[in-house]
Amino acid sequence: MTTSNNNNSPIAFFDSGIGGLTVLNKVRAILPNEKVLYYGDTLHMPYGEKTKEELLEYSDNIFRFFEEKGAKAVVMACNTTSSVIYEDVKDKYNFKLYPIVQSVSKILAGLNVEKLGIFATRATIESGAYQKEIAKYNPNMQVFGQYCSNWVHIVEENSMNSDTNRTIIKNDLEKMLRNCPEKIVLGCTHYPFLTGVLSKFVPASMFIDPAVDFANFIKTDLEVNGLLCSDNTAVEEFYVSSNPELFQSSAKMFYEVKDLPQLLTF
Repeated sequence: MTTSNNNNSPIAFFDSGIGGLTVLNKVRAILPNEKVLYYGDTLHMPYGEKTKEELLEYSDNIFRFFEEKGAKAVVMACNTTSSVIYEDVKDKYNFKLYPIVQSVSKILAGLNVEKLGIFATRATIESGAYQKEIAKYNPNMQVFGQYCSNWVHIVEENSMNSDTNRTIIKNDLEKMLRNCPEKIVLGCTHYPFLTGVLSKFVPASMFIDPAVDFANFIKTDLEVNGLLCSDNTAVEEFYVSSNPELFQSSAKMFYEVKDLPQLLTF
């Protein structure tokens, strides 16, 4: 639904935790003047293990809150919700909605590769969303999806450098490499935090962080629709559904959350 809010209204981001900060970081780099809202639904993390009905309930509460805050656009920084519920929610709210999977798949389909790997959550992989969206633009590309059940928790706990978790990550990577992918998409916003570990086993250039293309897509679309912020207040508000202190501490890996997030549980 087209927004009725003005160009100086905030852009809102949401995810199950800190993962969406990878998208916020990229958007902030190219849109430094925008007002920002961020909601990390840490109480219900990880989304990748939730049912569609649960995701619809969580997102509706968050989206209603964003409407109350006057958001002009909401970024579905979460691959899982983008994959599983976007079609159900895309016309329900009074703001522009940007789903990460649908927004970047056209770009991924244009890559000069025959075999593309997708690391994502169970819900994203089982939805087949990346495969379906990429096939719309490039039906000849072979897309191999694989879910990594432990990775979100590893990132949220900032425990990727433990011997046990490094072994888990390595084993998941080796399983994917049996498909001989030329590139691998980190199809969950938490996963780019693991690039340092992954690149110990294969070159970092093999991995694609969709947040880069996603941020450029958002900027272009806001510009086309006359919704770029015209002042430079750049206010940021962060909200979480549990443990603000842990969120703020873990966020330092990728984005500086200067003030303790507000606790808001629906």
